Amino acid sequence: MITAVAIAIAFLSGSIPFGVIIARMHGINIREHGSKNIGATNVMRVVGKKPGALCFLLDVLKGFVPTLAGGYFLGALGASQIDTATAWQWLAVMVASVLGHMFSPFVGFKGGKGVATGLGSLLGVFPVLTVPAICAFGVFVVVLKSTMLVGISSCIAALSMPLFLLLGTLVLGSLMPRFDELPFYITLAGIAALVIYKHRGNLARTLAGTEPKFGSSAAPQSENAESMG
Repeated sequence: MITAVAIAIAFLSGSIPFGVIIARMHGINIREHGSKNIGATNVMRVVGKKPGALCFLLDVLKGFVPTLAGGYFLGALGASQIDTATAWQWLAVMVASVLGHMFSPFVGFKGGKGVATGLGSLLGVFPVLTVPAICAFGVFVVVLKSTMLVGISSCIAALSMPLFLLLGTLVLGSLMPRFDELPFYITLAGIAALVIYKHRGNLARTLAGTEPKFGSSAAPQSENAESMG
């Protein structure tokens, strides 16, 4: 029962379309501008850097909070050992928040691409996936700085997570709880596949040389301005 409730809460939390809400506060329908995506990158490109940064933070938190809380109520957070059944339940909560963002019922099941919410969710699986998530975010930043392409940076970061989980268990050793690694590797592979799928358009444009660089703007008119003339 606890697991079902935690999954439902995580999905609904992940479904909150902060990008849509923030853009609306600036008189803009984000789904009609730029890439038409509700995520932080498009908000930053269309609405501005500060609204985009706020969207990123809120998207991270809506994954982090329910996942961390789910781990607490499942008895996995801070435990010295996580049994396989509990691991699957905790990971289901984590994935639910990501799926909520990607397929939000509040915007016709056409949500964002899951990067910020995925980061928050991974950070919430403390400590097993926290350090790997931080390392993967570092990969994202490095690749983004060198390419200025968010899509390819997101995909490479997602693919790096299993490697960082392996390194984390080897390096941190006794600092990590005892756990069955297989559920975590399977889940990370599934999330990476979802991230790549959601970025398939970005990857196609990257190959075609038409993908917009990070920081480029797509300044729209506000909805009020659009109605004037």
